[in-house]
Parts: sequence; C-alpha cells; structure tokens
Amino acid sequence: MTSDEVVAPVRRSAWWRRVSGRMDKASSAFSAEMHGLAAPGRKLDDAFFDELTEVLIAADCGVELSERLAAALRERARREKLADGAAAIGALKAEILAVMSTYDRSLNLGAVPSVVLVVGVNGSGKTTTIGKLAYRLREEGRSSLIAAADTYRAAAIDQMRVWADRAGTDVVAHQPGADPGAVVFDAIQAAEARRIDVVLVDTAGRLHTKVNLMAELGKIRRVVERLIPEAPHEVLLVVDATTGMNAMRQALAFHETTRLTGLVITKLDGSARGGTLLAVEEQLKVPVKLVGMGEDLDDLNIFDPAAYLDALFGSTP
Repeated sequence: MTSDEVVAPVRRSAWWRRVSGRMDKASSAFSAEMHGLAAPGRKLDDAFFDELTEVLIAADCGVELSERLAAALRERARREKLADGAAAIGALKAEILAVMSTYDRSLNLGAVPSVVLVVGVNGSGKTTTIGKLAYRLREEGRSSLIAAADTYRAAAIDQMRVWADRAGTDVVAHQPGADPGAVVFDAIQAAEARRIDVVLVDTAGRLHTKVNLMAELGKIRRVVERLIPEAPHEVLLVVDATTGMNAMRQALAFHETTRLTGLVITKLDGSARGGTLLAVEEQLKVPVKLVGMGEDLDDLNIFDPAAYLDALFGSTP
C-alpha cells in the first residue's frame, strides 16, 4: 500500500467530519423521528413498523424501498428477538449500510485519457462539480482538460472558464451555438496529443422530459465512442438533493439515454429529505460516487456511506 493510499482514507474521514455538521437540515428531522422510534423499551409492534415506514417515506426513501426496509427489519426483529426500538433502529442502520457497502464508488479513471461525461438538469450544479472534480484530480497528481460542450449559453462557457482557472486546468471551447459533439471531438483529440489523464465533458443542462435534448446526449456519447471505443469511462449524473423524489424521475430518464455509471449528489446540506439517494441507488443499481457541498474547491469527495448514515441518523443507535 502506498503512502497516498494510506493518507486518502484519513483525508476523506476528516472531510466528512467537517461537513457532517452542514447536514443539520437533512438529518435533524429524520433523526428526531428515529430518536422516538429508538427509545429504550419501545415495543416492536405493528404501530412501530407502521411509524417507521411513514418516517422513511417522509425522508424520500420511496414507498417501495420504505416498505421493504420495514418488512426486512420486522423479520430480523422476530428472528433475532430484538428487545426494543433501540435495538431495532441500530439493526436498520446496519442493514442499510450493508446494502450500500456492496457498491464500488471509485471512479474508473485508469485509461489515458479517461473520459467523464457529466450530465444533469439546469441548476443541479454541473459546472461547479466539474470545477471541483478538476481540482480534486490535480490534487491527486492527475492532469485534466474540460470540454465546454454546453454551447447553448455564452454564460455557461464563461462560468466554466472561471472554474477551470480556479482549478488550474484548461478548457476546450467553441463559439456559443456550436455543435457540442465537435467540442468533445476536439477536446479528446487535444487530450490524446498532450497525454492528458482525464477529459471532463460539461453538457448543457436539460430537463429530462425534453426528448430532443436528451437525444443530443446520445449523440455526444456516440462521438466519444467513435474516438475511444471503451469510453466514456464514467457517465455521472449530477443530482440536486433538494429536488426530493423528482431526482428519481430525472435519473431514470438520463440512465435510459446515457447509461449512467454513477451519481453526484449536490446540495445535500440544503435538503430536508436525506433518503433520496437511498431510493435512487436502489432503483437504478447505480452508486452515488461523489458528494458536493458548498462552493469551495475542496467541497467534493467520494461518497462515504458510513459517514453519511452517521450524520443522517444523528445520535440514534
């Protein structure tokens, strides 16, 4: 194991400790409800499991997942003869962590260049995510190049340049209104010529209901595949946590068009519903790979299920 491999988990743990306090809005309502359920001596009767299901649904875990979690906990409580609510909620947290720990949350960036296609709706935080990811890659000793393929708004290219300057990386851009596929083509060719490690492709924000714009994402993907058959190596959907279960509908549509490999959750500190990402992962079988909070360059990190659940459940077992 290299020194970097030893230091990385330590830095990640420190980052989660630093930002967990920002999740107060997401965690306070949920943990307060869980605290009541986890009271020592609380009977594990029908009322307990009905209330648990309602709490999970209110946290945007989705009806199907909430009912499945409650049913699984009921069976475990019977099988293991759990004593009370405190034991049951501790078991629930462990059950969720076990499921979330089955996913590989690392980024597939072994090829040179690796191509990361970043997609999402307007306002989800794509541009800031790409800037933060470019900075993170630089901190890891990797070079990156940004393809400014959001050509519909001149402001989008300008904003991308600002973030690229902050992150210490270059941007390939055309004039506003240019073909996004041509931007991506030029960026990949430039990366190959310069031996750049990672190409980060910014795409125009689009509503998942706009069929023609979604089809354009398919075209961009085909341009990438023609240049590098095994690419894109990552297709990341940036999801605003404050959108709640609408994130599920977005993810399903983008997954159908672009074959997502991972999710990036932004604004988790502004969401009162911390269960959205549980539901999206369960439905799509696509892992949350990155989490972003705030506007600082280092406010992006690999998703840590244990730290997330600790923050979400608060002081409950």
